[in-house]
Amino acid sequence: MELGKQIKKYRNEKTLSQEALADRVFVSRQTISNWENDKSYPDVKSLVLLSEVFEVSLDQLIKGDVEEMKQQINKNDQEQFGRLSIIFTVLLAATALTPIPLVHFLSWIGIGIWAVIFIAALYVSILVERKKKALNIQTYKEILAFTEGKNLTEIEKAREEGKRVYQKILCAAGAAVITLIISIFFLWVLG
Repeated sequence: MELGKQIKKYRNEKTLSQEALADRVFVSRQTISNWENDKSYPDVKSLVLLSEVFEVSLDQLIKGDVEEMKQQINKNDQEQFGRLSIIFTVLLAATALTPIPLVHFLSWIGIGIWAVIFIAALYVSILVERKKKALNIQTYKEILAFTEGKNLTEIEKAREEGKRVYQKILCAAGAAVITLIISIFFLWVLG
């Protein structure tokens, strides 16, 4: 982050020692050292006091850090979305693959276990959909670009938003076909 360099630069311009600056913003000298060496980050109150001491705006003080903070937030969103997607994939596979073995080997207990797996998969799917809505990513291309840390151009975004309606219809139709195939398979196995 650039904030440590900014604090050191403005402190030197004001010819303040770390100790003198620490006294003016009500922290320890070690805290100032940690800020300047990017070992820690000042809280909002300290940022305001620093901007007053240095006689600069908050924007000037944290210049450069805003972009890095946005990238860090984006990276955190990517990691969280990736984890949720993996959990959902595993639970979905378990929901599809385990009902027959569970019922065959464990009878009613197996049905209970499968119901728990199903409810967990449903809950995680709701979390994934909320995350997609919050990040404004719906289509495969948008999701792929997001997970790779890329941005779509305005034209690509407009095209993808136009596809959303059709993709929802195709997803519903695909889910119906898969459900039909699984139902026929179960009827064949159990019949």
